[in-house]
Amino acid sequence: MTDQKILSHIDHTQLKPFAKWEDIEKLCDEAVKYKTASVCIPPTYIKRVHDKYAEEINICTVVGFPLGYSVTAAKVAEIEQALADGCNEIDMVVNISDVKNGDFDKVEAEIKTLKAACGDHILKVIIETCFLTEEEKIAMCKAVTNAGADYIKTSTGFGTGGATIEDIRLFKKYIGPNVKMKAAGGVKTKDDLIMFLEEGCDRIGTSSAVGMLQGNEAKGY
Repeated sequence: MTDQKILSHIDHTQLKPFAKWEDIEKLCDEAVKYKTASVCIPPTYIKRVHDKYAEEINICTVVGFPLGYSVTAAKVAEIEQALADGCNEIDMVVNISDVKNGDFDKVEAEIKTLKAACGDHILKVIIETCFLTEEEKIAMCKAVTNAGADYIKTSTGFGTGGATIEDIRLFKKYIGPNVKMKAAGGVKTKDDLIMFLEEGCDRIGTSSAVGMLQGNEAKGY
């Protein structure tokens, strides 16, 4: 698998709470140079990035991030503002408390509402696998599918663990044919990137893909 093929599946990510504008610029410049699938950035930077880079960059952001327990109306408002500012893709965090309570119908309804708010824009659903049992992960595969979301995503990168190949294999077994997979967190080396892509992931969220392709091991998200 060529480096460019790998990079075309990377959501080049900078979501640290202390990220400065120069950090975002560096991320975006790398995304333009290496032709990554997108940049995934905090909502507060969307308009500034869109104003500077326009159509050079596919902008992704996060909603209900990283804890997921915002009320649905607040998540909808976040999506509406993000799209107005120039965002193209949304990575939402499910209400993990609802998942742990077994309120899967409520979680599915929220995802469906947020997909409606996204319209034709891509919605990725972060289920934060590190906090879930296998049964809960399976229920989330079904909820994401039934709600019409575009992707299921493993992790925020801010939980107690990130993507595992076992979770990706579980996703493949239980998601519908129209749902793609995104791995995030736990992807540390070029071999990891290749492994997750060959296992069927369409996107990988990481801040370190460029370094990994140069032989470095990733640290952090």
